[in-house]
Amino acid sequence: GNDMYPPAKRCLRAHGVPFAHRQARQVTQADYDHYDRIFVMDRNNLRWLRMIGIDDRCHKVRLLMSLVGEERDVADPWYTGDFERTYDDIARALPMLLR
Repeated sequence: GNDMYPPAKRCLRAHGVPFAHRQARQVTQADYDHYDRIFVMDRNNLRWLRMIGIDDRCHKVRLLMSLVGEERDVADPWYTGDFERTYDDIARALPMLLR
């Protein structure tokens, strides 16, 4: 898996968010079985989970933005370069995980 995209790192630094090197990997059936919830950034992630055979029989998988009552994808900076909008979406949703 790849490390975080450099413009994403710049955005996090600008907001004072610490981060470490990380390596992306695919969700597995073992992850699904182990975790209570799995939040995905967009509907493509939902489709991908189904394609690789993850059956959400326990209704654990949700869009991240559903935490703030919005059934929509997190803004994708890949095409727009707008990492601030993505940061704003994620910053709104993540505190809801602690409720």
